[in-house]
Amino acid sequence: MKLKEDINPLLLQVFRSVVWVYSVITFIPWYFLSGAGTNLERARRIKARSVSGHPAGPYRAINSQQELAAWLHPGVDTLDKVFEYAAKRFPQRDCLGTREVLSEEDELQPNGKVFKKVILGNYNWLSYDETYQAARMFGSGLAALGQKPLCNIAIFCETRAEWIVAAQACFMYNFPLVTLYATLGPMAIAHGLNETEVTHIITSKDLLQSRLKAILCDVPSLKFVIVVDKKLSSWQDIPRGITVHSMAAVKEMGSRPESLTGRRQPQSSDIAVIMYTSGSTGIPKGVMISHGNIIAGITGMAERIPNLNETDTYIGYLPLAHVLELSAELVCISHGCRIGYSSPQTLADQSTKIKKGSKGDTSMLRPTLMAAVPEIMDRIYKNVMTKVEGMSKLQKTLFVLAYNYKMEQISKGYSTPLCDSLVFKRVRALLGGNTRVLLSGGAPLSAATQRFMNICLCCPVGQGYGLTETCGAGTISEVWDYSTGRVGAPLVCSEITLKDWEEGGYFSTDKPNPRGEILIGGPNVTMGYYKNQAKNREDFFVDKKGQRWFCTGDIGEFHPDGCLKIIDRKKDLVKLQAGEYVSLGKVEAVLKNCPLIDNICAYANSDQSYVISFVVPNQKLLMALAERLEVRGTWEEICSNPQMEKEVLRILTEAAISSKLERFEIPKKVRLSAEAWTPETGLVTDAFKLKRKELKTHYQEDIERMYGGK
Repeated sequence: MKLKEDINPLLLQVFRSVVWVYSVITFIPWYFLSGAGTNLERARRIKARSVSGHPAGPYRAINSQQELAAWLHPGVDTLDKVFEYAAKRFPQRDCLGTREVLSEEDELQPNGKVFKKVILGNYNWLSYDETYQAARMFGSGLAALGQKPLCNIAIFCETRAEWIVAAQACFMYNFPLVTLYATLGPMAIAHGLNETEVTHIITSKDLLQSRLKAILCDVPSLKFVIVVDKKLSSWQDIPRGITVHSMAAVKEMGSRPESLTGRRQPQSSDIAVIMYTSGSTGIPKGVMISHGNIIAGITGMAERIPNLNETDTYIGYLPLAHVLELSAELVCISHGCRIGYSSPQTLADQSTKIKKGSKGDTSMLRPTLMAAVPEIMDRIYKNVMTKVEGMSKLQKTLFVLAYNYKMEQISKGYSTPLCDSLVFKRVRALLGGNTRVLLSGGAPLSAATQRFMNICLCCPVGQGYGLTETCGAGTISEVWDYSTGRVGAPLVCSEITLKDWEEGGYFSTDKPNPRGEILIGGPNVTMGYYKNQAKNREDFFVDKKGQRWFCTGDIGEFHPDGCLKIIDRKKDLVKLQAGEYVSLGKVEAVLKNCPLIDNICAYANSDQSYVISFVVPNQKLLMALAERLEVRGTWEEICSNPQMEKEVLRILTEAAISSKLERFEIPKKVRLSAEAWTPETGLVTDAFKLKRKELKTHYQEDIERMYGGK
């Protein structure tokens, strides 16, 4: 999508002439020195093909046509061996880094709210050898506390260095690790802990106080709580029969000579993790992931990151209970990279918890690798575009001209070093200025945001597709593929088949591209759901060759070069009263590109003839719109004002028509939400996927009103 060039046509022609002369003079030396021809060739080559010759597949990557990859190094078939291999190869290199908190203070906001602000110091690092020894001591201490091999242990903690130390300890001592999102509700947390019958749980001081304490009585099997924080409080009101230990105390137990006995090493087929899903479609399900599953998954992911090695730095801030973050960090550890920890509130200089004038985590760490969910990239995109709108006419014109010029160049496989250094350097600095690969996963990324990140952050955005049930592995686009809207070819550990879905009208014989439900097979496909045989029979199967497959419920199409595009989801498809099928996800993806929209949920009833929507508007832009319409009041009053709803609906309809949505796909009514949807509200998951069931319950009265019931 080109930005609008609001400039005198004569000046525009002069600019283009200057650019043309510059390009002619520099093209030949740059072309041969940069290897642009090779990159263009790579982008255009066939990346995967059907091994059967049938349009349904199965499709495999070109370099895994004969056999799917299952491990990084021969004989290194369990996660404890992966970490031991890295610790022996890179003993003195930095492994896990945490910033020192120099000071904390409360800051009064103009609206009367008080925000806690922090000033953070440098990163303090544990080496690979120190991390390995810490994990060994902690695992030994857990065994001394009565934790048995092949018996489940839970972790309920924020993303931090101690999470990985605890996980590596559990992998070493063959304790299956139960992971739970820190934002799950009390009933979902209790359900996961009771279903897995854990006796030990690893958590943080904050989460024990705010989330766990209230449900401890509802988990009768629980005996030990291990708190990872260095400063321990004296705990009151802990139920009888449960004891609280610090991580340091457990490590100290593990370092005693009598505790350092032999450990039972895991097998490749043993459960490494029982990962509870975010519950976007109901009660969270525990996915059983073996050591072999994870190693196959990270083998496939690592192959798509060129020149991955010990000089890379990764920033960890997404929830480690999410398969994308856990896999990304294990990929980095397996290659000797260093991981510096962060949080969404301290990520950048402008983040909510960073005191004005002090540095955010990306500025200090300057990572080369980063994973992100589309919600975070959409925020960066909208924030930068809002700043562009506020520039002077000259600045805005230069930005737009540079943006459109670079978009033309990268579509041909060329780079633009001059534009990067003169125009996009400040935007690139938002993520530290050193990022060479940005991986997007967890939800679909809009083409507009992906193109923006490619251009302004001056690094490739690899869009990936995978699920907890496939260890996050399925496909990842290659770094030199600058096309948008696609998720790349199958990883070397996976193969993909398209299954016809008659009800939705998707068939592998469709022209120009085969379409159907995506089935993923390979050694990365997990062991199934914990204690849920009915769902296992529905979603998983084993073929004649003994390979496991997972039925994703997503609809995709394969392009001629072997890349996959996600085009629909079975559960998002609603049949309207007149028989038309509406893909709610498609409607949301299109309308979310509208600058006025921060988030949107489309909704439709099968006994109704039209779609409605709930919208979280962008506060700054909606307030400006209200001022133009002379609508006054508080934020809540403006969001519930019928005139504002009508105007937002008009803007949405224009955006829908320009994006070529069908008439029946365009929402006919809208409800503006003054409340942002965050994982804490329970209306979206930690990966910011919509929880449709919870949203429907939350807005039930509005649904009845918009459909004429009230």
